[in-house]
Amino acid sequence: MARVVTKYVCSSCGYQSAKPLGRCPNCQAWNSFEEETPQAASAGKGGGYGGVRGGKLTALSTVGRREEPRTSSGLPELDRVLGGGLVAGGVTLIGGEPGIGKSTLLLQVADLVARSGGKVLYVAGEESLEQIRLRADRLGVLGEIELTRDTRAEMIAAHMDAERPALCIIDSIQTVTLEDSAGVAGGVSQVRDATATLTRAAKETGTATVLVGHVTKDGTVAGPKVMEHIVDTTVFLESVGSFRLLRSVKNRFGQAGELGVFEMRESGLVAVENPSAAFLAERPIGVPGSVVAATQDGHRPMLLEVQALAARTPYPNPRRVVVGLDARRVDVVLAVLERRLNLALGNLDIYVNLAGGLKVPDPGLDLAVALAVYSAVVGKALPANVAVFGEVGLAGEVRTVQGTLRRAEEARRAGYTRLVMPPGMDGAEGVRSVEDALGVVWQGVKGA
Repeated sequence: MARVVTKYVCSSCGYQSAKPLGRCPNCQAWNSFEEETPQAASAGKGGGYGGVRGGKLTALSTVGRREEPRTSSGLPELDRVLGGGLVAGGVTLIGGEPGIGKSTLLLQVADLVARSGGKVLYVAGEESLEQIRLRADRLGVLGEIELTRDTRAEMIAAHMDAERPALCIIDSIQTVTLEDSAGVAGGVSQVRDATATLTRAAKETGTATVLVGHVTKDGTVAGPKVMEHIVDTTVFLESVGSFRLLRSVKNRFGQAGELGVFEMRESGLVAVENPSAAFLAERPIGVPGSVVAATQDGHRPMLLEVQALAARTPYPNPRRVVVGLDARRVDVVLAVLERRLNLALGNLDIYVNLAGGLKVPDPGLDLAVALAVYSAVVGKALPANVAVFGEVGLAGEVRTVQGTLRRAEEARRAGYTRLVMPPGMDGAEGVRSVEDALGVVWQGVKGA
């Protein structure tokens, strides 16, 4: 008889252990381990592996080509992140902190799909139907949406088979249970098996399905990691000040890394058509230490403000405070300024900030950091029509970065007529070193 091995799985992150642990070493959750006993495979009789005889094989050349039909969500920024819209039979997992606006966004999408003539099924696992009605009234929802509080996976699949809705929203997957699965709702086995069941139902009925997932304190989707492998698309909703960023980390029907920007208002989430203008709206003009940088977050180019402040330090060791940028890259840029340009920073506290609350680990922000720090130290502002980007090497050279054309086009579209960037593009002021960049931006300032 084959040996059955019992394993213990963390219900928060899916970490597996041979014995129960009081605290998960991966996500640090307490008392989160659940016992899971997999079924042992039997040897069987009648030949084959384990008694299983062959399934059908299909040659790739005989498989037909078919484009999956898409339905617009009604929100251009969401369609951008999804790669063009909701895919029939596609399953999307959306994660985000509690109260960030996931349910609000999905209710808006449900309304827009229903208004366009599509049937919508909304599974409310965490709220009462009356609570959803109150939110719908606040958002001005007019479309006819079918609601249910039944969170049994078998019943949801039956509704999808009988009604054939264009869109099914399940809020949230942690509340869904499957009769044949072990554990309680929200447990590892339940979440994994329920996701597999609903995904199979979505494929069979051609229903675009959206699953809302809880997140852990580390910001990842709670539950087994295999859940993210089962679904077709995984997106996260993040909060940045008054804005909400929707970011795709996996997309079988489009390009991962796309970014959508929304603003939270009383009427719900409103798409921000021009994120560059929104993030630069409060930028002070003519202030030393402020530089407009053309960056790329995922695959989306944006203009952001890099700020720097230099102040004489009262401490034996000067402070280096970095917000929103890679602190190690900023240290490299400061070392280049000291060594290659003889800029005295040893007795100064240096503060570098990416305005707006974003966190962008982009090497292309190096040149903007260098110019911002130099501007703060010498006390002279950059011209208002200058935008910069480029990676700074240890020799002080300016290197090319990914998405050069996209960054340059975004800067020109926003009205920045002077681009200081690595050489190689027509119409731009290409520079080969940080020293060249200073000479292009400020003629003769170096002697100040």
